[in-house]
Formats: sequence, structure tokens, C-alpha cells
Amino acid sequence: MNLVTKRRAQDARVNGNSLLSLPFDDARPSWRTRCIVGLLRALRVKRRMASVAAVQEHVRGLASRPASFEPSSLGRGVDVTRRDVAGWPVFYTAPSGYSGPYNYVVFLHGGGFINEIVRAHWRFVGHLTRTAKVRCIVPIYPLAPRATAKEIVPQTGDLLTRILEDAGSARVTLVGNSAGASLGLAAVQWLRDGGHRQPDGLVLISTGGDYSISRPEQITIADLDPFNDIPGARETGRLYAGDLDVAHPYVSPLNGNFHGIAPLLLFSGTLDLFYPDCIELAAKAKEAGVPVELHLRNGQPHNYAALPTPEGREAREIIVQAVR
Repeated sequence: MNLVTKRRAQDARVNGNSLLSLPFDDARPSWRTRCIVGLLRALRVKRRMASVAAVQEHVRGLASRPASFEPSSLGRGVDVTRRDVAGWPVFYTAPSGYSGPYNYVVFLHGGGFINEIVRAHWRFVGHLTRTAKVRCIVPIYPLAPRATAKEIVPQTGDLLTRILEDAGSARVTLVGNSAGASLGLAAVQWLRDGGHRQPDGLVLISTGGDYSISRPEQITIADLDPFNDIPGARETGRLYAGDLDVAHPYVSPLNGNFHGIAPLLLFSGTLDLFYPDCIELAAKAKEAGVPVELHLRNGQPHNYAALPTPEGREAREIIVQAVR
């Protein structure tokens, strides 16, 4: 993997500091990635994030027609059971017929804090279960605006303490996607502050760390991002914040303290509105003494690690090796 070139480092400064020491894969994106990005733009997927009104209309629609959270698209060779924990549905997967020792993955799904878990998330969970021979634990956390960060972060932290206690000496990795990555990052800070055990690793895919979305460079990135736009992303952050300030570390965990948290494995791409957050997170965590591995790839969109592309498959293989 190449180091950031001087031009790239200048383009990706954070708080005036050069990022020359951070790795960056500047290879041209595959034709599959370019096709998917082109299709997303043609379908105008980001319209739902283009304005505050669009997000609010979407939330009203979800309130009147709640989406199912039941597992789908797990694929063959995966057993799944449900257990309700503290009022949350929690699903447990295991590879069918496997009798060997297990490691555990706690998966926190994305969706901007307002959307339910979807088939693509379950497909990713099924892949990890089968390929890495792990047990995945998937909490169905409540969504904004019905629930907000003030409740969800401590409840997630409390659930993690139970999982970590039950796991004993087995390895437990927290894997978060998008909003779920932000929730996971806030939850491990909550664990640290309460003196609880950390997970053995923290895998964050396309995490947003600062929902003020106030970096000047994000205006340019927003024009390129085929998924997210600034007005809608800010509104989802506001809904999730509730009566907290959006800068509160429960909402924007990039503003928190990273000392003593689990080792980080980060994935982001330069077509992702939130990729500067991932860069700053890597820099801050490294400064705090946390082991960090950042996979930042040129021309990759939000959540590229779950896409059916060569880059997505490579990211998933890295994640499998991390949790196995």
C-alpha cells in the first residue's frame, strides 16, 4: 500500500496538520466500483439526504410503515436464534454444523440512526459467520427520533459488558457500519469511562465521527458522494442527538477521548462524505497510543467494504482475518 503523496496529503489536511504519514491506496477504482457509483448517481439515491425536509419526510414514512428487522439474506450454512435483552431484540448466528471454538463479533448496523437493518447488513453478517467461523451477535437498537444517543449509547455499552462477560476468554470484536460504527466508537468510550473490559478489536466501516459536518473540504466531497449529502446527514445527527448538543461525544464520538480503547481497524474511501473523520480518528487514536490500521482507498464510496467489488472483497477478507 502506497504512502500518501504530497499532493494527496495537502488535499487531506486535518486541523492544518499534514497526513503524510498515513497510508493511502491511490489506485484507480475498479470498473465494477465505477459502474456502481455511476448507477447510484443515475438513480439519484442521495435525494433522500439532500435536505432537512427530505429526511423528515422519510422519517415520517418509517414511523407509519416500520421496516422489518428480521434476518434475511444470511445465506446457507448459518443458524440464527433470537433472544430479547433489556427490551432489545438480539440475534445470534453460528455456522451450521461447526463444533469448534468460537470467537464473537458484535455487529452494529448502519442506517443513519433512522433506518432499520437491511438485507445487505444481514448478507455481511452471514459472510462473517460462514467464512470466519464466528458467532455474530446483532442487536436491533432503537432508532431516532424515538430513541436518542442519551439512551442508546449507555444501553449499547451495558449490552457489551454482558456479552464480554459471557464470552470469557474468547475474542470479541465489535464491527460497526456507518452509523453503527459511530455508535460502537461511542460505546467503547462509555466502557472505558466505566472501567469495563474493552472488546479485543474495533472494526469501523465508513464511520462518521462529527455530525456537525463543518469541514470546508466536505462541501467538495459532498458533490462527489453518491450516497450522502450535508443537509440530510446533519439532520439525522440532530435527530439522534435529541436534547444533547450534536458535539457531545455520544453523538460525535470523534470529540471523545481515545485513551485506552480497543485497537482500531478503519475502512473509508475518498467518495465518502465522512472520510476526513476517519483520517482524524486514526490520527487522534494513534496519538493516544491506540493501535490503528487505516484502509483509505481512492474513489471508493460510503460502505465500500460491503459492495460486490474487488475492493469490497479485499476489505471483507481483511475483516475476516481480523475477527477469525
